[in-house]
Amino acid sequence: MSTLDIRTEGRVARVYLNRPELRNAFNDGVIAELTEAFRRLGADTGLRAIVLGGHGKAFCAGADLGWMRAMADYSWDQNRADAQGLADMLWTVYDCPLPVVARLQGDCYAGGMGLAAVCDLRVAAEGVQFCLSEARLGLLPATIGPYVVRALGEQASRRYFLTAERFSAAQAQAFGFVHEVAPAESLDHRVDELVALLVANGPAAVKACKKLVQDVAGREITPALRAETARRIADIRASDEGREGVQAFLQKREPAWR
Repeated sequence: MSTLDIRTEGRVARVYLNRPELRNAFNDGVIAELTEAFRRLGADTGLRAIVLGGHGKAFCAGADLGWMRAMADYSWDQNRADAQGLADMLWTVYDCPLPVVARLQGDCYAGGMGLAAVCDLRVAAEGVQFCLSEARLGLLPATIGPYVVRALGEQASRRYFLTAERFSAAQAQAFGFVHEVAPAESLDHRVDELVALLVANGPAAVKACKKLVQDVAGREITPALRAETARRIADIRASDEGREGVQAFLQKREPAWR
């Protein structure tokens, strides 16, 4: 049985973790299916956005206990290979050319925070709890670390990596990890509103904007970077989509992609 529930509605794909009885915890099967799903969906030229969510009470509780028991007997090489699978999955979601919206309807712990962090937009329901619990088990959030630190911020990461304490959706929003917090009954409505904004924009422009943020974040503004960004805007201005978008604006009409 698949560990994911994947549905396509027009130009939007919805990927739901589908292990509610296990709080959507990871194991190697979930990781492999997520990797394949995002590789396939990211290459689908008919899609414009992906929503990532979970069925049940939790978005994702981190690692599956059964999987953790099995890993207790792994050699170093087996642990290294296993961790690389998670690292590859996180990169596949992060690097997906389509915008990914995280629908956080329930608690988000450990590896679940890593999965949320690789998404582009994160909307959480009121009452959702977040936790980087690895240190409590004598471990560390290494594989998810690069993404969580970017999304949560260095100072908050220093605290919550070390203390392994829980924090609320409101705190997550204050730190910048969550973009919006909505009442549980309004969560899907707000997610759909954001998806509609994404779909209304130029599809190539949205992909290029996503890549731009990833490429320039944290970089020194050097002559080489200034030249690169000038090239990027020239490329898109001269593209069919760029020309159509500007002409539609000047002519006060809807662009062809809508």
